[in-house]
Amino acid sequence: MRALNTAATGMQAQQLNVEVIANNIANMNTTGFKRQRAEFQDLLYQNVERMGVTSSEAGTIVPTGVQVGAGVKAGSVYRITEQGGVSQSGNAYDVAIQGEGYFIVQLPDGRDSYTRAGNFSRNADGQVVTEDGFIVAPGISVPSDAIDISINREGIVQAIMADGSAPQDIGALELARFVNPAGLEAFGDNLFLETAASGTANRGQAGSVGFGTLMQKFLESSNVNAVTEISALITAQRAYEMNSKVITATDEMLRSASNLR
Repeated sequence: MRALNTAATGMQAQQLNVEVIANNIANMNTTGFKRQRAEFQDLLYQNVERMGVTSSEAGTIVPTGVQVGAGVKAGSVYRITEQGGVSQSGNAYDVAIQGEGYFIVQLPDGRDSYTRAGNFSRNADGQVVTEDGFIVAPGISVPSDAIDISINREGIVQAIMADGSAPQDIGALELARFVNPAGLEAFGDNLFLETAASGTANRGQAGSVGFGTLMQKFLESSNVNAVTEISALITAQRAYEMNSKVITATDEMLRSASNLR
């Protein structure tokens, strides 16, 4: 009764599916979060009768054969990188990317990480940093006597001085693009790491060819759609229940066979 194992793989697959959906729903209000989707593949097949073999001396061919599947397995958990909604925050250090690209964040160990979450702040040294105090590339320092900053769509940062003098250019935010952004490795805190699957980061200025533009005092919302996720959750739940019913039915069949006299 291979149906027991087959249905068990279906239950395990739907358990993973629900875990992915739960993570999406949990991050509905996470700035710059990109939802994920579980993809599945069928397992190996047992050829009880192989198609295409000769079935008689007259040269007739078996047209379809008999193949019995062994169930399902997880193929991948794919990250969907489509643009999330943009909402106004009013904070001068909040920046949203409209289009392609990631902010570059310098980790304490010297590595570069990447994020779509532009909810930045200024630390005690005047540097533009993330919520965790990590420096945002290329490392912009705001003068201590600046009363405000301006960030244009190309990422150029200007300091508004208290003495009323002309705004000072203090740097420009850099962006990075990847051939396969879905291949980035997420490690929490809204940050991603470059991998062999994502390809090497291509750095550039916002607004240049292939890169998105920036919006100051705005934040990109999560791209999770509540209706879609709830629908997927119900579908996964029903699939899990159906696989459990297959196990119940198979168990009853085994019981009937064992009770034969």
